[in-house]
Amino acid sequence: MLKAIILIGGPQKGTRFRPLSLDMPKPLFPVAGFPIIYHQIEACCKVPDLREILLIGFYQSNDALNSFIQTAQQTFRIQIRYLQEYTALGTAGGIYHFRDQILAGNPEYFFVMNADVCSDFPLCEMLEFHRQKGDGTNATIMATEATRQQSLTYGCIVGNKETHEVMHYVEKPGTFVSNLINCGIYLFSPDIFTALAISFQKNQEENYSNPELYSFDPNTPSRQVIHFEQDVFVPMAATGRLYVYQTSRFWSQIKSAGAAIYANRHYLAIYNRTHPDLLAKGGEKMPRIIGDVLIHATAVVDPSATLGPNVTIGKNVVVGAGVRVRESIVLEGATLQDHCCVLHSIVGWNSVVGVWTRVEGTPNDPNPNKPFAKLEIPELFTDDGRLNPSITVIGSQVNVPREIIVLNSIVLPRKDLNRSYKNQIIL
Repeated sequence: MLKAIILIGGPQKGTRFRPLSLDMPKPLFPVAGFPIIYHQIEACCKVPDLREILLIGFYQSNDALNSFIQTAQQTFRIQIRYLQEYTALGTAGGIYHFRDQILAGNPEYFFVMNADVCSDFPLCEMLEFHRQKGDGTNATIMATEATRQQSLTYGCIVGNKETHEVMHYVEKPGTFVSNLINCGIYLFSPDIFTALAISFQKNQEENYSNPELYSFDPNTPSRQVIHFEQDVFVPMAATGRLYVYQTSRFWSQIKSAGAAIYANRHYLAIYNRTHPDLLAKGGEKMPRIIGDVLIHATAVVDPSATLGPNVTIGKNVVVGAGVRVRESIVLEGATLQDHCCVLHSIVGWNSVVGVWTRVEGTPNDPNPNKPFAKLEIPELFTDDGRLNPSITVIGSQVNVPREIIVLNSIVLPRKDLNRSYKNQIIL
């Protein structure tokens, strides 16, 4: 029997995802028609004998999360539970805190993955790799290649090319170590809790031996915080218990709205193989479809509209005559009025884009001329204080009037615009 744990974080996380995370927890944001963690749950359910999925985070229990869990359980016929941390405990602290829940039923192995990871999730192949390494293996890290410069922003792995054992691990090194980076997807044997107990005990001893480090400030990290990357993988390297499974398949992180557009494109491409029935088909009295497009069954799209490539049209969206949408996500309840144009943008829940209005962002795709290049997540502002060009994000319940241009801008929720904007944040 196997289990899977998805680390969904909490409200203090996902700040680069605002304003979209102001209205909905980031793990529930819809990418390619479904919440981010829906794709992970679907991948987990394809692993034979995986019986339970645990979501661990420090979001307060809420209607949106409870409703999602209930729907996902009915869809996939698998037990899904949410375990709420009392505070942020790090990538491994929550695992150790809820160890009794995880070990209930004596699972042979359990997957752990970060909620902001998007991939086609080769979990079955990873499981087979882990089993081949024998009983002494405590953990396997999924890894992929990045460029030398980009590797500095990830956990870097030096592995034995013959045995695939992790010989050295450094989280976000100051200089180049390896172009093999941590994907944030792990497979553990129950013996990993021995290493977690050692890290936990070390933290406690440091706390008691240095009482001045103790703080009543709620913003100070708990001494029960444990990170896999610094506290577990570093000491486990070169011990014969930690291995790396390398994949060349699609992988990225959803750290920003631009990354959501990038993930949307790749999930729609994956649907060609896994769920072709979800993709829109052109035809008589149908809008013109270019490439991969997902249109929710409740959406109303005028036949003269042109959609695609890489477009998701959400629930109850209305798309008027002559509308053009490309490389964008249009969220539930939004209205795109006649002849408007939406390019490289996210249109928020229940927002309106007026007649002949143009909403456009700047894509931030990986450099196609650099092998293994990953999506860059630029800083919001340049060194001289200007907004970095990126996709345009229209928050929820925003009214964009007719015949204006919104370019490379971020519009916070519940705004009524009255003119054109370029490279601005509209507060």
